[in-house]
Amino acid sequence: MADRITPRNVNYSDWYIDIVIQAKLADYSPVKGCMVIRPRGYALWERIQSVLDGMFKATGHQNAYFPLLIPESFLKKEAEHVEGFAPELAVVTYGGGEPLEEPLVIRPTSETIIWSMYKKWIQSYRDLPLLINQWANVLRWEKRTRLFLRTTEFLWQEGHTAHATAEEAQEETLRMLEVYRTFAEEYLALPVLTGRKSESEKFAGAVATYAIEAMMQDRKALQAGTSHNLGQNFAKAFDVTFQDKNGNLSYVYATSWGVSTRLIGALIMAHSDDKGLVLPPKIAPTQVVVIPIYKTANKGEILDYSSRLVQILKEEFTVEYDPDDSSSPGYKFAEWELLGVPVRVEVGPKDKEKNQVVLVRRDTGEKSFVPLNEVKQRIRELLVAIQKDLYQRALAFRTSHTRQIEDYTEFKTFFEEDGGFAESPWCGSANCEAHIKEDTKATIRVLPFGNEERAKGACVVCGAPAKNLAIFAKSY
Repeated sequence: MADRITPRNVNYSDWYIDIVIQAKLADYSPVKGCMVIRPRGYALWERIQSVLDGMFKATGHQNAYFPLLIPESFLKKEAEHVEGFAPELAVVTYGGGEPLEEPLVIRPTSETIIWSMYKKWIQSYRDLPLLINQWANVLRWEKRTRLFLRTTEFLWQEGHTAHATAEEAQEETLRMLEVYRTFAEEYLALPVLTGRKSESEKFAGAVATYAIEAMMQDRKALQAGTSHNLGQNFAKAFDVTFQDKNGNLSYVYATSWGVSTRLIGALIMAHSDDKGLVLPPKIAPTQVVVIPIYKTANKGEILDYSSRLVQILKEEFTVEYDPDDSSSPGYKFAEWELLGVPVRVEVGPKDKEKNQVVLVRRDTGEKSFVPLNEVKQRIRELLVAIQKDLYQRALAFRTSHTRQIEDYTEFKTFFEEDGGFAESPWCGSANCEAHIKEDTKATIRVLPFGNEERAKGACVVCGAPAKNLAIFAKSY
């Protein structure tokens, strides 16, 4: 119910957590920093998995599974990788009541154990490309956590591929970034910026990292997915070579890419309102809820009418039915709004008499009276409209809170006040990047594709000639 949710303009952080809890998406675990994903939250993750898995397989990838436990020595083989993850590692030193000969790390990511296997599997150019994805859980010992956005254990997918040439690896890196962009925009109704990460923000062990970045309703950025060109770093660390067509031995080239249950947090923060969850129809586990409205005298005939309607709708849509008579219609309307079902169907005595139903959009609250023989077509149209309108609303919000800024005083004021995305020229210096972070807590989210051509004038910090156009924002 809406009275259980803190309004966004009062406390955005509390609003977010209230929706997660009250919409029954997740709850706090007895293990500090971890979460329990409840059935409604897991149904969302299953929808995300289902769509993405199909997109991965359409691009030639296969699923596999690798162990949760990784020998500590594996992580140490790639120096930059272990340094980047060292503060987040959980290490097992005892097993079966005895000290282990070698400590085992609970996977923070799987590059090292996967590449130890690729050494066995890759011998010749005929073994390439090797395109594997894994759906798994990972563990990173986070000090500050928030349900879905940052938890010690979370669910994700991680793709790991091996290629014969640097060009093929780069093509794969950008291909999977485009898969993520398409999924975010077409299914999550989430407009994203794509581009390369700065050196300080890239994945530990990568040659280059690319990301999709979205703006949430508090104008902070959320990194919604990443794709990494790993070059030959992991192949050299694990001595993974192949014999090319000329008989020469070469190190393979690698990529990795992933998204996680963080996407559920993105959905909440991008679309929801003070009444509760708002879900795009393409990803909503339930698209339609049917609520009969009746009194004791007409209960039977209304339930019969609405039950037949449910069966008709189930032929095309995912439907829930709520004939419960222990709560008032108004209470049930509010409850289903909280749960985020895109379309509500109300069926009362007058509707039965007129052979019609009432359709209510979750995103706008707009009501329409629709003849029974037109209801499937009208719901079909509504779901398309809601999907499109949620995307356009989020895009308009991002556009209205993105500003081109070339003056550093204006830049600092922007982030001291409402903030958002700042498009600013940057000289490429890590010192200037660190200076901005210290002054404003804003970081470079992406260097948009083609940013070198768009970079004009002087660096927003130091005044040196700009090498890049960078998108700065505070972030989760």
